[in-house]
Amino acid sequence: MTKKAFNPDVDAPKWKGGYHPYDIVKEGSIAIAVILVLTLVLAIVFGSPDEKAITIKTWSNAAPLDFANTALEELNGTSTTAAYGAPYNTASTGQQLGPLQLAKWVGVRIPVNAAKDFVISPLKSLPDQPTLDHQLAVWSAASSSTKNAWLTSYGKAKVSFVNGQVVANTTSAGPVPVMINQLTQMARSGALDQALVTGHGFYTTDYTKPLLFLADSEYLPGLAQHQHLTGDQWGMMNETGNYPGQSWLWLYTFWYQIPPFKTSANADVLVWGLMMVLSAVLLLVPFIPGLRSVPRKLKLYRLIWREHYQETE
Repeated sequence: MTKKAFNPDVDAPKWKGGYHPYDIVKEGSIAIAVILVLTLVLAIVFGSPDEKAITIKTWSNAAPLDFANTALEELNGTSTTAAYGAPYNTASTGQQLGPLQLAKWVGVRIPVNAAKDFVISPLKSLPDQPTLDHQLAVWSAASSSTKNAWLTSYGKAKVSFVNGQVVANTTSAGPVPVMINQLTQMARSGALDQALVTGHGFYTTDYTKPLLFLADSEYLPGLAQHQHLTGDQWGMMNETGNYPGQSWLWLYTFWYQIPPFKTSANADVLVWGLMMVLSAVLLLVPFIPGLRSVPRKLKLYRLIWREHYQETE
């Protein structure tokens, strides 16, 4: 029988060097103990670099007019969430990879009606508000064209925050001024946070709606910019402030800094697709002729294990 030829890319040569005892369990235990002690000491000394959680109450008290403007966008359907598409609604095709409309294929998995879920339903949950209840009834009974006229009028009005109230300089916006002002008061008290979280039951940990509402604002992106967390600041691999975060995410973050990803509305899914391809290539390196030979031909392993080769050669 013909002896199979040795293939350096696939076959491992028979080891002819020496052997040394090595207790991997002992070494691993020592490493874990050292890391544990360092982690505890550093946590006690420096604490967590993270900021306190941002809530709708925080936002509406810090920037009440921004909250009011965002609430108006939720009502008129121009907010990011309202126009996002799948998985929240059917307003657009959503993220797509070239001609592949991936988000649309998945469909609406987390239904969100921005006007109803962020404004109307929370306001209806407020008890003992006869004036508000009447205004909500007027809103519900109005036609779409009438609602649009009210929203347009409010959008053109000069809006100010005076003595804890959102005041709009208009008389042709129907119930919108009352609705926006009441929602702002509800948010500033913290009741809106609760209403958005417990909308589908008493016990829940689904923070999708308050997070989406916050993400539609100008306030949250401003905080992200200040904390060096935006995309053009390599924010995905940063902690708050100047603290380093997940450095292993540098490759993912890198693609957001260059065209066409930098300016694409589908950047998230494009980067995801590229990373899937790169991950597949990495996994298949041992099976790709030529590419699998690169480490052997570069011989970097001899530099890393130079002491070993000096002893055996």
